[in-house]
Amino acid sequence: MAEIVLGIETSCDETSAALLIGGTELASLVILSQDIHRVFNGVVPELASRAHLATLPSVVERALVEAGLGWHAVDAVAVTAGPGLVGALLVGVVYAKAVAYGGDRELIGVNHLEGHLFAPTLEDPDLAPPFVALIASGGHTMLLDVRAWGRYRLLGTTRDDAAGEAFDKVATLLGLGYPGGPAIERLAAEGDPTRFTFPRPMRDEGFEFSFSGLKTAVLHTVRKSADLEHDRPHLARAFQDAVLDVLVTKLERAVTLTGYRTAVLGGGVACSRALAALANRRLADLARVSVASPRLNADNAAMIARAGSFHLSNGERSDWSLDARADLPLPGLEPAAAPHTLSVTL
Repeated sequence: MAEIVLGIETSCDETSAALLIGGTELASLVILSQDIHRVFNGVVPELASRAHLATLPSVVERALVEAGLGWHAVDAVAVTAGPGLVGALLVGVVYAKAVAYGGDRELIGVNHLEGHLFAPTLEDPDLAPPFVALIASGGHTMLLDVRAWGRYRLLGTTRDDAAGEAFDKVATLLGLGYPGGPAIERLAAEGDPTRFTFPRPMRDEGFEFSFSGLKTAVLHTVRKSADLEHDRPHLARAFQDAVLDVLVTKLERAVTLTGYRTAVLGGGVACSRALAALANRRLADLARVSVASPRLNADNAAMIARAGSFHLSNGERSDWSLDARADLPLPGLEPAAAPHTLSVTL
């Protein structure tokens, strides 16, 4: 009988639960976003933890109802153990351990970033390594050489701010609220791409990222604006164009280096239609681009269940000492490539 895995995700400000059957069939997915953080234009860790604590049991129950399953049908529990906000992670990990122990179920802790790698497979069953993956979210921006499931080589990561964080901070500068990515994308669609031009930090070298200087450039331009209401869509467009150009240029460089014919976009920033469109356009003659729907690119339990199912099928289990870790490293991460192999330019 196909194994049924309950996935739990509480790494930041989404409380999510999902049921996955046989490693491929998504029976249900519930995502509850925490609106309280909009008041503060960003996530408040303590409030996130409290919200997860209050809502997680009902979110799991709703996922079971939508799947038409009872607790007796659940064979294993997969839970995000990190990285993320440690207090928020603890809520999910403690809950998962309790329901696994109480029901004599298997338990597996999952790395949140690895979940993003597996997310597209829920809609793209033909997706398989090797491929290059760009993971871009509020907390992470990295390029990975995915040689096989469970075998990853870090090509480059951000030196300061993540791409998603830059979107959120610039949205605040423009008075667009939180979260920033969707609001900037909507406004950028109305903007003139020639009105403003922002720098492309580190675009033309290596695989590492930096977005703090770009945020500062936007800040200075906003302060100099004589009519921010009029300039707002043009500023949004110029900022979005700069970030996406950097992300896709480095993704293209990684595809050229590896020779892989597939590129994966994952993480909250991959919800951007503009990012997917640019990647498809720039990589048209190099590789196909696999990107999950926005619901599966946001922080969600379906991707956690999928990654957990993979590890469970390989005989991996977590014991009762499983704990939350804010800086949990990606499993199977191999040493970075030698510097000379990271100097390919386009």
